[in-house]
Amino acid sequence: MGRAKVTVPAEDVVRAQAEALDAALDAGGDQLDPSTVAVARQIIAKVGERSALAGNHTVIALAGATGSGKSSLFNALAGRELARIGATRPTTSSASAAVWGDDPAGELLDWLAVPRRYGVSAEPSEEGLGGSVDSVGSLDGLVLLDLPDFDSRVTSHRAEAERVLALCDVFVWVTDPQKYADALLHDEYVQQLAGHSAVMLAVLNQTDRLAEGAVEACREDLIRLLRADGVSGVQVLTTSVATGDGIPELRQRLANAVAGHEAARQRLSADLTAVAGRLRRGVADREVTLDAGADDQLVDALSRASGVPVVLDAVDEDYRREALGRTGWIFTRWGRKLRPDPLRRLRLDRVPSQVLERVDPLDVREVVGRSSIPAPSASARSAVKLAALSLTERAAEGLPVLWAEAVSDAAAPTDDRLYERLDRVVVTTPLRGNPPVWWQVTGWLQWLLGLTALVGLAWLVALAVVAWLQLPPIDTPQVGPFPLPTLLLVAGLVVGLLAAGLARAAARVGARRRRTLVGKRLRIAIADVANDLLVEPVRVVLDRHRDTREQLEAARGG
Repeated sequence: MGRAKVTVPAEDVVRAQAEALDAALDAGGDQLDPSTVAVARQIIAKVGERSALAGNHTVIALAGATGSGKSSLFNALAGRELARIGATRPTTSSASAAVWGDDPAGELLDWLAVPRRYGVSAEPSEEGLGGSVDSVGSLDGLVLLDLPDFDSRVTSHRAEAERVLALCDVFVWVTDPQKYADALLHDEYVQQLAGHSAVMLAVLNQTDRLAEGAVEACREDLIRLLRADGVSGVQVLTTSVATGDGIPELRQRLANAVAGHEAARQRLSADLTAVAGRLRRGVADREVTLDAGADDQLVDALSRASGVPVVLDAVDEDYRREALGRTGWIFTRWGRKLRPDPLRRLRLDRVPSQVLERVDPLDVREVVGRSSIPAPSASARSAVKLAALSLTERAAEGLPVLWAEAVSDAAAPTDDRLYERLDRVVVTTPLRGNPPVWWQVTGWLQWLLGLTALVGLAWLVALAVVAWLQLPPIDTPQVGPFPLPTLLLVAGLVVGLLAAGLARAAARVGARRRRTLVGKRLRIAIADVANDLLVEPVRVVLDRHRDTREQLEAARGG
């Protein structure tokens, strides 16, 4: 609008900004400020609606306070009295539109919901312009709006002004020497649209009320106030409808805005950039990168809560029980079968692992039910909460409050689903393995030694019976000084006991190995649960945060 060359975004760039903003809203969800999100949704809808309207019209709105002379300026630019001007304030209750050119603007005005419409097809008179019309450009395609006063005592008038301001392409702030420093203008309007300087123009009207030397001083003061509002490079024109001063210059600025048919894209892009910037303040510049898996503290806490120490003790006892039941002394091993099965006591020994391999993970609970592992104690649950809190504190470092709360909620182990999943993991983890070879070898050795002892005992009994019946004696082989039957009995018993003692020692070693192996299996399975139910939900929040930031940067044109 007469300033240094401003880069105007192409239509596809504006569309890409809107798409990026929409994606940011989807990614950000409830972690973005809801009031700003509502505004962003409206702007996205406006981009689609405005872009779909036919024609190359440029909508310029005259906005100002009561008594600033907007309607008089509107009439002067149109070259005829279109807006009613009276002594009673306010006089403008709804927007009026003056349309230049023959291109139909009905669809656009319907979208703007402007009821009063006037066609301005002929060039205004030289008198109405305060100068020659040949020196200014064409206004064909201009839709000039005269808005209600934004400081009106009537609430509906203010609401109407704000509604149309949100839809127009260019807004011209019309003020006067008495109200140009009014806080309402600067705090509620100019500051809120500070990023729209490319589609903004300020007019200090009614300069005929000032002394000749005071006009420039007021203009410079208004420029200073606009800079304080954050508006950079905006032009400030001085006008007087009474004398015609500045009207041709204002008309030329409007002609410049209309000529390129670019103001609509500039306004839409500025709206997208501004709202994306507001949302961006609720997103951090970076987020923590979580480790690939759950940390040891979290896995340790979940292991205790799921009863892993109890299970490992049962695995240890089960191994020794089964090992000694197969390799113990042949004459006493049967007694071990009377001892309770430690895994069965915990209901962990009902479904073979090969059966579980054919069961869908979602149906495991129906097949195996629940274990009898004691429920996690209050201290164990507290340890899980503390470990999860440590995870969320690391993950939420540097994040805004809403995002930090989302991280905390994602890893809050308050749902019994976590403990049910842990129980299912313990139930379905293989706790036994194939019997070691030494069990079979030692078992056959014990049978052989037991048979040897029984042969020696039977032989000795037979010799005793023969002697008692005074039958002819039976020759008994000797091995050195010892009869062979006695040697078979003693060797079978003593060597069997020694083999059982060695098997007991080997069983302790094997039980420790089995305990370590099962502990690793359970730890891996519990780490997977921690990743699925605690770490991964946190990572999803962090990924959403990153996507939100990147999309907002794209929506800002970055």
